[in-house]
Amino acid sequence: MITVAGSVETTLSAEKAFAFLSQFENTPKWDPNTPVMDKVTPGPVAVGHKYNAEAEFRGKRQSLVYEVIELTDNHIKLRGENKTVISFDSIDVTPNGAGSVVKYTAEFSIKGPAKIIQPLLKPAFMSLRDPALNGIRDTLNSLAAA
Repeated sequence: MITVAGSVETTLSAEKAFAFLSQFENTPKWDPNTPVMDKVTPGPVAVGHKYNAEAEFRGKRQSLVYEVIELTDNHIKLRGENKTVISFDSIDVTPNGAGSVVKYTAEFSIKGPAKIIQPLLKPAFMSLRDPALNGIRDTLNSLAAA
């Protein structure tokens, strides 16, 4: 499994930051590598809710189906899958003064025969980290300033 993780500090309160980030359909607003995240299940976010995503990886657009598998007041975890990869995305938000700290973790496991080259793909997956973290920070700080 390849793990990509990092944290950013924002000026938006933890409550508001988590409310925004836990609505996973907002992902295209902060992750330039996920241009599409359509909510399939209606209503407020809850365990079992599904999303259809399109993510860009190594110049190709990949479709994934995500499902919320964990949800608490400050933590959400989703499982995404397509024919070549299983992904677990976690977001944890904690208070930090008047703002918050957001920890984002994405874990990827290659499926099928391509699993043998998984170690070679780690740099490509790691290249997704900084644009996502910068997007989280910048988007949440913009919301705080609005």
